[in-house]
Amino acid sequence: MTTKTELTKEDILDLAAYEEIRIQRRAEIAELKKPRRLSVGPYATFYFECYDTMWYQVHEMLRIEKGGEEQLKDELLAYNPLIPNGNELVATVMFEIDDADKRHLFLSDIGGVENSFVLEIDGDSITATPEDDVERTNEAGKASSVQFIHFQLSDVQITKFKKADARVMVGINHPNYGHMTILPEVSRAALAQDIQ
Repeated sequence: MTTKTELTKEDILDLAAYEEIRIQRRAEIAELKKPRRLSVGPYATFYFECYDTMWYQVHEMLRIEKGGEEQLKDELLAYNPLIPNGNELVATVMFEIDDADKRHLFLSDIGGVENSFVLEIDGDSITATPEDDVERTNEAGKASSVQFIHFQLSDVQITKFKKADARVMVGINHPNYGHMTILPEVSRAALAQDIQ
């Protein structure tokens, strides 16, 4: 896993070079993502991001859309904020409900959820900060099904998080969706690589 905190133009392969390694890289990223995926309650899934997941995402977007240099600028602007900067964990949170009507009702009932994501490290609670300039809850009070969040950690919290016996929980404290999940050790160890 790469510990860089920013993607640059120089990190991006041309499409032909990417095609040569794509199948192998996709398998590697799938393995990397396994301990970074965490279900919280029946509908929410946290996908903890890192440099490698964003490197793959940018390459996939460029492969699909074939927008060249102009697209690359936009992709770097969109995805660089989702790479942890060394003192944070960054997650994409998805509310996944197959039935469209049920999904609409659910999302209409959890407006403001972007202010309810929490991380607890040995009882020390951190409330996530939502990503700027991304729709979270619209004027009608309906939450987006995809949320981008940052957990800013202090030096003390980082030290606690990195201990193998740390009790870490991830949760949502919304009045209409209150759930917590203990982070398995394999996940804690994987995410510990994102913070210094």
